[in-house]
Amino acid sequence: MGFLGLCHTAHDLLLDALQKPIYLRYICLFYLSHIPTFLDIHLCQLFGEPHTEPEEFRRGIDPNVDNPTQCHDHSDVPQNDEDWPSLDSILSFKLCVRERLVRVYDDLSSGKIRLTRNVARVLFMTYKHEGLHLETLPYMLIQQAGSGTIPPPWDVLVASWNTASKPASSAVVIEAPRSSGDNDPIKSFDVNGHVFGWDSESLKWEVAVDAFRIEWKLITNWEFFEFYKRAAQGIDDLDINLNTKLKNKLTFPASWVVTASGEIQVRTLYGPVPMKIARDWPVITTYDNLSAYAIVKGGRIPTEPESLVFRDKFVSGYESGANMGFRNWHPVPCTTGLEDNGRKGHNGGVAEWTSTLWDRYDGVDLTFPTIRFSADFFDGVHNTTLGGSYAMIPRIADRRSFRNWWQRNYPFCWAGARVAYELN
Repeated sequence: MGFLGLCHTAHDLLLDALQKPIYLRYICLFYLSHIPTFLDIHLCQLFGEPHTEPEEFRRGIDPNVDNPTQCHDHSDVPQNDEDWPSLDSILSFKLCVRERLVRVYDDLSSGKIRLTRNVARVLFMTYKHEGLHLETLPYMLIQQAGSGTIPPPWDVLVASWNTASKPASSAVVIEAPRSSGDNDPIKSFDVNGHVFGWDSESLKWEVAVDAFRIEWKLITNWEFFEFYKRAAQGIDDLDINLNTKLKNKLTFPASWVVTASGEIQVRTLYGPVPMKIARDWPVITTYDNLSAYAIVKGGRIPTEPESLVFRDKFVSGYESGANMGFRNWHPVPCTTGLEDNGRKGHNGGVAEWTSTLWDRYDGVDLTFPTIRFSADFFDGVHNTTLGGSYAMIPRIADRRSFRNWWQRNYPFCWAGARVAYELN
C-alpha cells in the first residue's frame, strides 16, 4: 500500500504528491516518476531498447545536511508546482513501464528470454530500488501525517506491551567470533544458487571481531527522552561524558513533535501519539544523537561486523514475527533477549545504525555496473545501516547481505541503534 494507501481520493493524492515534507528531498510527485524511470532505464540498457516516453527524472537528491549546496549529480526538476508533469501523466507512464516489466517476466517464463545472471541482477536491483523507496515515501509523509487515517486501538496495544515478558538481563556478551559478507562477484551465466545484492553487497569478506557486550533492545523513545531532558538542563554527568563537539551535535529528533500545549509526542503515519504509547518503541533519530547517548552510558554504537554477528545469532526474520513489510504501520517494542526461542526476536521495526563508515572495502570493484549508486556516498559523512523499517519489503530487510547508508546527522532516517560496550 505505502504512499497510495494513505490517500482517500484523487484530490487527496494530488495534494499529497505536491507536498515537500522534507526540505532535503524533492516533492513526493518526483518519486512517483523517479521509481518507474529507474526501472525503465535499466530495462532499456539490458535489452538495448528505446525508453518509454516521456522519460522524466533519473536521480533523486541526498544533499549534505550541513551544506545542502553539496550534492551528487541529480535530475533537474521544476521549481514551481504548475511546471511539474501532471499526476495523470506520471501514473500513465508508470503503468506503461509496469506492463513492460510484466512482458519481460512473460518472456522469461516462455523461454523467449534467457534468465542469465545479468538479467536476474537487473530485475533484482530494480525491485530493490522500488522497495527502498517504499520506505522513502512514508518517512517523508510521516512529517505531515495525521488526517483521515484510522489509528489502531492504542490502549489495547499498550496494555499488551506493558504486560509482555522482558529480558532477564539488559545485555549479552558476544564471544570473539568472525563476521563475513555472503555474496560473490558475478562470474558466469549460471543463476542457480546465486545471491544477488545491491552493488557493494556483492563481495565476500571476513572480519575478526573481538568479544564485546551489546544491549538486547535498541535505545527507546523513553530512554532518549530522559537523556535529552537532562542534556537540555545541563546535568553534570552529561558534561563529564560528552565533549563540546558531541553536545553541539545533539538535536531534537525529527521523529518527535512538540504539540501546541508543549507536550513532546512521537510521530506516526496516523498522526502524533503521546510518549506513553511509544515509550518502548526504538527511538528513530540521527547517528550523532544515538552516539552521544551511548557515550554517556559508557558505551558506543556497534560496528557493522559486531551488529551482523548479533543479528546472525539473535534477530529473527519476518516469518518469525519481525515487524517489517507493514505488519504494523508503526514501530513496536523490541523482543530480542527473551528466554524462549533461543532469545531470538526482532528489533521493533527500524534499520540499525552502525559506527562503520560507508566506504569502499578491500576487493570492491568501482567499475562494477551498479557500484556507482553507493560510490557517490563514499564521502566520509555516511554510515552503514543494517536491516530495514516496518515499511521495508521482508525479502530485502531479511537478507543478511543487505546494507544501506545514511548521513550521520540526517534527521529523517528510519534508524535506531543498540549500545555496545568494551569488555575491558
